[in-house]
Amino acid sequence: MATVGMERWQNCIAVVTGASSGIGAVLSKQLVAAGVIVVALARRLDRLEQLRQQLPEVQRAQLHVMQCDVTSVESVNAAFDWIEEELGGADILINNAGKLSGGQLVTMQLDTVQELLQTNVMGVVYCTQRIFRSVRQRNTPGHVVLINSIVGHYLFNPLPGSVQELNMYPATKHALTAMTELFRQEFRDLKSHIKVTSISPGLVDTDLVPQAYKRLPMLQPEDVANAIMYALATPPHVQVHELTIKPMGEPF
Repeated sequence: MATVGMERWQNCIAVVTGASSGIGAVLSKQLVAAGVIVVALARRLDRLEQLRQQLPEVQRAQLHVMQCDVTSVESVNAAFDWIEEELGGADILINNAGKLSGGQLVTMQLDTVQELLQTNVMGVVYCTQRIFRSVRQRNTPGHVVLINSIVGHYLFNPLPGSVQELNMYPATKHALTAMTELFRQEFRDLKSHIKVTSISPGLVDTDLVPQAYKRLPMLQPEDVANAIMYALATPPHVQVHELTIKPMGEPF
């Protein structure tokens, strides 16, 4: 049964990056249940296959799974080329793939810093360029969602007795905050019909959360997926530009 407001996206194509676990996996299921055809991208193909098996049998044909590393423009292009050739293009992009590595920016390995930038920033650029091209060529509506974070708006102090270990992660998320507004202006000025939404959750119970923060109040992946579905379901004239979600009792 389609979610209220999602009728306009029936049988449209949604690309979800980082779909093998957490928010991406939950959202992929919700989109399929709402009648959207989903292309789930991740590096772990076995996890994507497991995700498909978790769907009711009648829905499995709506979920396509592909191995894709968003840090590689070649890998992203291969995935979107397949989408263009086999499905005719994509309408929705959920930029969900993300990486967090512990350590201090003043001492950590530079290749780790580069990988964070490639995953959290350049991967978004690679994918967004491709969906913009796809939507514009067909002159259809589209929606780009960026999974941001509260640390994309401000940086909180570490827990007492600990050393700050978020390093490049807040910097990459601040980049997404700027990119959300840049995309909005570019989509508008280039006369496209593409919405853009930044979703900024607090702590979410996923594999990314450092162990020290596990004892704090956290959102569940379903909470963030529900927020994304709300933004997608808005009428054509409504754009949810920024949505911040916090768990009750969050100390930051």
